[in-house]
Parts: sequence; C-alpha cells; structure tokens
Amino acid sequence: MTENYYAFIMAGGGGTRLWPVSRQSRPKQMVRLGGNRTLFQLAVDRIAALFPPERTFVVTVADQAEELKKQCPGIPAENFLIEPMPRGTASVVGLAAAALYRRDPQAVMTVLAADHLIANVSYFHELLTHAYLLARDGYLVTLGIRPTFPATGYGYIQRGEPLADYGFTAFHVSRFKEKPDEATARKFIERGDHDWNSGMFVWRVDRIWEEFQKLMPELAEKLERIGSAWGDSQPYEVIQAEWPSIKTETIDYGIMERAERVAVLPAADLGWNDVGSWESIFEVFEADEQGNVALDANHLGLDTTHSLIVADDTDRLIVTLGVSDLIVVDTPDALLVCSRHSAQRVREVVNLLKQKKETQYL
Repeated sequence: MTENYYAFIMAGGGGTRLWPVSRQSRPKQMVRLGGNRTLFQLAVDRIAALFPPERTFVVTVADQAEELKKQCPGIPAENFLIEPMPRGTASVVGLAAAALYRRDPQAVMTVLAADHLIANVSYFHELLTHAYLLARDGYLVTLGIRPTFPATGYGYIQRGEPLADYGFTAFHVSRFKEKPDEATARKFIERGDHDWNSGMFVWRVDRIWEEFQKLMPELAEKLERIGSAWGDSQPYEVIQAEWPSIKTETIDYGIMERAERVAVLPAADLGWNDVGSWESIFEVFEADEQGNVALDANHLGLDTTHSLIVADDTDRLIVTLGVSDLIVVDTPDALLVCSRHSAQRVREVVNLLKQKKETQYL
C-alpha cells in the first residue's frame, strides 16, 4: 500500500448501549466479546496488513488514552491524538486532518471506528484499496452497508449514477439521510438504492480540509490554530484553549450532507456490525440449537430459547428456566435482565442512573 495512506481510528466513545459491561471507565471499544481481544485491538489487527503502526493514528479522550496505549503498544505514543472532551465526529475528523496535513500535505486518510466488527477482512482491504483510488481523484468516499432491516439508528446513503472507468463498483452519492423514522426507512429499503452509512470514510486530507473551510469555517479556524501548533513542544496547550468553545457536530451533518464529489462503495458482503446493542450480538455470534448465545458465561438453560447470556465470571453459574427472547448480562456490581425487543432502551437505564447520581454504576 502507498506510503501516503494513513489510518485514523476513532476511539473515544462511551458505548452506553452495552451497559453494564461497557462503562465510562471501560467503554465499548475496550470490551472483549467472546474472545481474548478487545474491539479496539481487533480494529487495529484488521488494518495491520495495510497500515504499519507508524501510519496508524488513534483519536481518543484523555481518560481512555493510557489504557488504549497499553492494549496496542506498537502504535507510537505520539500517534495518539487527545481531544480534551467529546465534541462530535466533525471535530475528531478535523483534528486528525489538521495534524496529518502538517505531517504530509499529500496524505490520504481513512477514518475508522474502534468499536465495529468486520467478518470479511480480505474484502475490507480490497474496499480500502479501491477507496484510495477514488480519494486520490478528489472524491470523499464512504462505505455503504446493504440494509437488512428498517433501522432507525443509522444514517442512510442514496446511491446516484455509477462511477465509470475504475474497474470496480462505485456510485456518486445523491444524498445523505440521517436516522429516519421506521416508515421512511422501509421506503428506502423498498427503493433498493439506499445503503446504511457505516461511518467509515476515505479522502485526501487537502480535500476534506477544503470542505471544512467552506462548510464549517468557524471550526476550521480553530483547528487551523491547533494544527499550526502541532510542531511545537506543547501543542495540547493550544488544544485545551480552543476545544471547549467548539460546537458539537457530526461529520455527517457538518460536512458529508453538503459536500461536493462524494462517492459510495457498496460493501454488502463485508460482514459489518457496529455492535450497537445487545440484540446485535445475535448477528455476530453463532447461536446453539435453541437459538441461545452465551459469551464468557457458565450457562445452564432449561426450556430456554433465543436468549443471550453474558457474564464476567465463568465460575458463577447462570441458570435460565422456561424463558425465551431474554437478555441476561451479569457483572460483579450490576445485573441486567431485559427482553430482546427492549435492548435498545438500555441507554435509558444509563440516563436514569445519571439522574439518580448513581455514578458508581456508570
């Protein structure tokens, strides 16, 4: 892969939808799900063949940086970019672009998430290679996932005219649509020309910077001041001064919905999952003959079907009897029991704990 292609992994999220395993001190990307590697480590592993450690960057918040460095010590410490506080993905991407532009103005960057799972890694590498070719020609590229149900928690991408002369399938983007209601999502699926927005992007650093200057000039001005200080001995003093006044915004709303020359690469066979809820685990791990999935759990199920059992301690026996479509998540200080159709409401529990100031469980 070309030496001016860089990977930026966004790793600062809280992951409240996987509570109580995911906490403020151990957000989703630091969690192991049925294996020995965390989601963050898996994200680094699957790009290692394309991006060596010196061209792999991580954007995160200060209270997560040290743990992430321990999990992937091969990535140089200076490649961890620290945002003082969450301000949305627009500021994260902008910070990454400002830092990289100073290092390599000819760079192409891919923006990836630390908390996704991807089954077909070889196909993922192929898509990133194709995306590089499009980005080199000035396109802002996103990977589009074929919808399997009318999701209301994802943004959608409408495909336009195909891009010719590349030897692989790609399309102009007609429009982005952020998180529609269910009826609209069903219409998108019926039309057959909409993909889920995966949140994975590839672009030339100078091209995305042009869009920041045009579409988000106030943010661009702040990021330019940060970028100009990057070669100084204490660049984080400038970040600390500028960051609190940045308005929270996503890259989708701030840039992608209004940008020019946007392309989408269909990624139907990627095996992608953003592990957005406990319900999504059923799409990732193979169930037994009764439709049950047990992760790190010593589970005994009698007359139990289509249920998920997750535990921190395999010495603790969890018994389920006469239940179906149930989610049980057992941790040392909190136990979650809910129906599968209520899995998306776990964040309501987190919000309630905040209101009740039960911070020891957050």
